[in-house]
Parts: sequence; structure tokens; C-alpha cells
Amino acid sequence: METGIFTLTVLPVIAYLAGSLPTAVLAGKWLRGIDLRDHGSGNAGATNAIRVLGPGIGLSVLIIDAFKGVGAVSLAYLAAGYIPEESSFVLFQILLGGMAILGHVFPLFASFRGGKGIATLVGISIILYKEAFLICLVVFLTVFLTTRYVSAGSIASALVLPFAVIFTDGMNILPKIIFAAAIALFVPIMHLNNIKRLIQGRENRISFKR
Repeated sequence: METGIFTLTVLPVIAYLAGSLPTAVLAGKWLRGIDLRDHGSGNAGATNAIRVLGPGIGLSVLIIDAFKGVGAVSLAYLAAGYIPEESSFVLFQILLGGMAILGHVFPLFASFRGGKGIATLVGISIILYKEAFLICLVVFLTVFLTTRYVSAGSIASALVLPFAVIFTDGMNILPKIIFAAAIALFVPIMHLNNIKRLIQGRENRISFKR
């Protein structure tokens, strides 16, 4: 029992620390000698990394940040023996994913100034929502390739997620639906400034030319 309590207590801390790895900030400092948060949009995320550091580095940041989400949620399997019920196991996965997002947005290793957590959410969704994630990916690509706005694609795919989850998984696991609904609220909130710029026609489009 003590081992189980220790495991269930330590894993969320590990998930937060993994999320706190400031990939974009480190890439800017190591590869360009700059603090990414002082350039472009000032955000320490993959989109700003693509704009400021280039597509190659930016996409690498995106992949690593997504793997932070994959890794955090996958930590739950280390505690599977202590969580017999499926719904409780899913709740623990969500907790770990949430801690990784918290770490990404408020990273311990980067003065608590991080990104929006979208790439990390992508990794979490790949594990939790598999089929629904593919639907959201199609929505993101359609909006992004049409408008060249990453923010618009991210918001659109997040808003679709709860419906995609219900469509693919039904109402079987309520915590997943609630978390999907929370994501649908979280992503637009994190993009409030982007939404204002979209309305004003001042939002920057992504270009893969360098």
C-alpha cells in the first residue's frame, strides 16, 4: 500500500517536471543564442519557434513538446497495478496530462514563462483519444492550410474534440468527455490575444519559406 501511495504521489510530480522542459527556450538559446520569449509573439511554443528559429527547429520543438504529453500520460501504466477500475485509471491519466500542461505553461526551469500547451495537448490526445484525434487533425489541417493561421486551426480542432470523442467513443467514459470539454475551453482561452488579432486582421500567417 505504501508503495502504491508513493507511486501515485510521485508520478504527477514527474509529469509536471517533464512538462517543464522548456524545449523552445532551450532551442533558441542553444541554436541561435537568443531567448525566444523576447522575439516574435513572445511565446515559448512551437509556433513562435517556427517563425523565429525556422521550420526545421520549430517542428522539432513541436515533436518534442508533443512527446512530453505522450510520456506524461503513459506514466499512468507504472501505477496500473494500484488502480483497478478503468474510470479511475483514466482520471489518473488525465491528472498526469494536466500536470504536464501545467509544467509547459508554467515551467519550473524557465522562470514559469512557458507556451500555450497546445503541442503537449496533442501528445495527450494521441494517447487518450486516438480516433477522435484523427478527426481533429483533419479539422486542424483543413483550417490551417486554408488560412495559414495556426491559432485558427488549433481553436477549431479543440472545439470539435468533445463531439469527436462522443462520436468515436460514445458516452462510455465520462471523464474523457469532461476533459475534452475542458480542452475545448482551455485552448480558446489561451488564444484570446490571437482571437483579437484574427478579428482585427493582424494575426500572423505561417510561412514555411526561410
